[in-house]
Amino acid sequence: MPTEGDPTSLVKTAHLILLSTSWGMQIWVSFISGFVLINSVSRHTFGLVQSSLFPYYLYSVLGGSFLNLALYALYHPHELLNNDETVQITSFFVCVIFSALNAQWFGHTTSEIMFKMHEIEKEHHLGQEIGFGTNREPYKRLKKKDPKYMRLSRRFVKYHVLSMVCNLICVLCNGINLFYTATNLKTF
Repeated sequence: MPTEGDPTSLVKTAHLILLSTSWGMQIWVSFISGFVLINSVSRHTFGLVQSSLFPYYLYSVLGGSFLNLALYALYHPHELLNNDETVQITSFFVCVIFSALNAQWFGHTTSEIMFKMHEIEKEHHLGQEIGFGTNREPYKRLKKKDPKYMRLSRRFVKYHVLSMVCNLICVLCNGINLFYTATNLKTF
């Protein structure tokens, strides 16, 4: 049931905190922490850390997106939406959908496949090198030699790309909403 009138200062503050915290976390996780980590620890340690952190990250993005959508929809009945508000509510909705897909399916599946690949890599004494893209030849040889590893590698790339795309769509949606929120501030 939509609420009449302007949201209270508390609701506005909660909305802005949720939106900016979610977007800031997305920027940090997507563009900074992973690159720092991959160049600081072994490949398998990187995978273990990411698989431990990502469920919290993905569900935090989902929760923040859902709460932002709920707060926004509560004060913006669909019958009264102007073009800018339609873009915002659509962006919130898209972010909820893609973050849910990522949290429930793509992120989890990517980690499961990665752990299966790690088992095979350990058998071949791989996975302890530090740095992205270092020493790629042994992995290429392993793909040629082991059909199971090749299948896992292909599935991993597929789900990892799907997860990354979902994440980037959510970053974009939250960025759009921050833009519209900032342009609607009455004072600076």
